[in-house]
Amino acid sequence: MSELNNKKQTNQTDISEEELLQKYDVESRTREYAGILARIITMIAIIWSIFQLYVNTYGGLDAIKLRAWHLGFLLILTIILYPASKRSKKFRRIPTWWDFACISLTVASIGYLLITFDDFARVRGGLHVPADYWFGAIGVFLVFEASRRVIGNVLTIIAGLFLAYNFVGPYIPGPFNHGGFSVQRVIDLMFWGGQGIFGIALGVSATYIFVFVLFGMFLKNSGFTDFINDLALTLAGRSAGGPAKVAVIGSGFMGMINGSAIANVVTTGAVTIPLMKKIGYKPHFSGAVEAVASTGGLFAPPIMGAAGFIMAEFLGVPYRTVLLAAIIPALLYYVTVFMAVHFEARRIGLEGISKENIPDAIKVLKNGWHLLIPLIILITILMLGYTPFYAAVWSLIATIASSWLRKSTRMDLSTIVRSIEEGARAAISVGIACAVVGIIVGTVSLTSMGLVLGNNILKLAGESILIAVVLTMIVSIIMGMGVPATAAYVVVATISAPLLVQLGVSALAAHMFVFLYAALSNITPPVALASYAAAGIAGAPPNKVALTAVRLGITGFIMPFFFIFNPVLLFDGENLLGSLLALTTATIGVVSLAAAVQGWLLTNMNWIQRLMLITVALLMIEPSLLNDVMGITLLAIVIIWQYLSTKNTEKRREVVQMDMKEGM
Repeated sequence: MSELNNKKQTNQTDISEEELLQKYDVESRTREYAGILARIITMIAIIWSIFQLYVNTYGGLDAIKLRAWHLGFLLILTIILYPASKRSKKFRRIPTWWDFACISLTVASIGYLLITFDDFARVRGGLHVPADYWFGAIGVFLVFEASRRVIGNVLTIIAGLFLAYNFVGPYIPGPFNHGGFSVQRVIDLMFWGGQGIFGIALGVSATYIFVFVLFGMFLKNSGFTDFINDLALTLAGRSAGGPAKVAVIGSGFMGMINGSAIANVVTTGAVTIPLMKKIGYKPHFSGAVEAVASTGGLFAPPIMGAAGFIMAEFLGVPYRTVLLAAIIPALLYYVTVFMAVHFEARRIGLEGISKENIPDAIKVLKNGWHLLIPLIILITILMLGYTPFYAAVWSLIATIASSWLRKSTRMDLSTIVRSIEEGARAAISVGIACAVVGIIVGTVSLTSMGLVLGNNILKLAGESILIAVVLTMIVSIIMGMGVPATAAYVVVATISAPLLVQLGVSALAAHMFVFLYAALSNITPPVALASYAAAGIAGAPPNKVALTAVRLGITGFIMPFFFIFNPVLLFDGENLLGSLLALTTATIGVVSLAAAVQGWLLTNMNWIQRLMLITVALLMIEPSLLNDVMGITLLAIVIIWQYLSTKNTEKRREVVQMDMKEGM
């Protein structure tokens, strides 16, 4: 891995890693403290982490109170770490008077709810006093302020429009007209109930998401990242286009853990993109590979970023069900990307990394095998049917314990403290997104917007599932542009997933459909933040990188349509043989698709051969015996055609060489 780090040092781009993060990832624009203020933040992070672990294991708190404590910590850390104005350099490293005012309001609002909630729920029977509305309004305002600082303007404005819809409904003509609601009614639902800010999304953030983010930071700081990259180098580094394949493997693993496509692009891409460019890949292609690989981590088991846990809560199923359902789509997505970079390397005649720069496989496994123990424990516990929280806690403990098996990876007290602080910081963006999305979900519930929108889509679709899913795809991608995938999933799942279920689609397939497109919005123009971040490192035109990323990630855009109509591609643990057969045939299909996209199988392809392979892909991804036979037959024709073309080319080359010799 040291060789890779050296490459990183010697292949600096014009813009630094930190600048790229701040440009494309609002979540990274934090103050950097020193001295007493830095220690205060560390203490808050430690207290918050201990509190979250304790109350979810041994402590007992009402759901609303747990979520209120969680939101209180989120708001305070947000206000301390994220400046109110990005243009104010003067206050970059110290809190302002407005920050102190917001912290005071947070303590007052959340504190009031915690102190009076029992009286409100049990003594007053849900009846409010005037102070409830005042402190509730302050709480709603603080969520918007935190969202503006952490998530940015896009999601904040969307949530603001939804909130306003509660009041302006009577003035909107057409089907979206409603009778309107009082300020008191809206505050009651948004702040004092379980359907608004303190709804399912924040509840999942306060339990599963927080501990998994914490686990991810411990895993990263245990040396897991270096181990995975070294392992990827030993597996694929020497093959054609090795660095691109390393990016696919390594970025997929790390994207799964950190839950942020943009952050993963910047951190791993700073190493992989310069390497890809150095061996001969074009800059826009190098950036696209990294963007696509990092984005896929959002829906790759076993962690799936964060939205997988919310999906399980929405569906009322064990997380294991969601995890299993994501296996085949994720595998097919990464097989496509891996083979696409392979075919591109063959097409332009690239080699792999030289042998002296490849770590010894035996040595890598000998020195790092123990770092896989936490993931093995995590998957085992989840598959046994235990809760994700239980699995994450034991995996976190296993991460620390397994790191002590080797001196080089041993986590000391300072590393543990740093992991806790990094975990708490990383949980902020997801937590705030879950809180502000609660306002959107609450509005949909209060105004029946979801029902109205669903009925109108039904009218437009004319009871056609295909048209309905196309419209849902468009909504999912649009909602995901510039918005965290978790937040985009929650919004679209609330509005559109029930519609698909109403049309006969299975609930799991409907939610997975929405989730995949929300995640893929990271690479989809015109707002493809992961692609743009990769373009900054690669020094390539952003839109060119984004369009190339869409081409490389084509399976992700096609796959959801197939499992909507044939859920066997979403493995449910019951039809094992059918799912394995579907995986096998679909793998042949996506490899054919990758070859068609890159224009190379055994040699360069003409447009007829490419169209034939696209047909093969569509036939093989859709599981049925007839489709499989037709697909394999077409594929065989293309392979024979390509083989004969290769032989003819070699013969012509030999003839030319003979003529040249005779002429001499």
